[in-house]
Amino acid sequence: MEYLLVHFPERRRVLIDGNDQGRTDETLELERGTYIVTLSPPLDYKPKKRKVALKRTSPVSPLEIRFAKRHASDK
Repeated sequence: MEYLLVHFPERRRVLIDGNDQGRTDETLELERGTYIVTLSPPLDYKPKKRKVALKRTSPVSPLEIRFAKRHASDK
């Protein structure tokens, strides 16, 4: 198994390849592979999606990625 930790300033559902897999700031357990990571609506985050390759992770050393809060002035 591989492990992913997604950070965002608010609690949000994490979507892996469009499927609900858990919440932000919780370590997610997935099979080794490449995935597209997004968050549940509203679409007030950036980037719109992240492509990640999971390999050689562990529960104490997950792959960590961040989404930032997008403000109205962001294009």
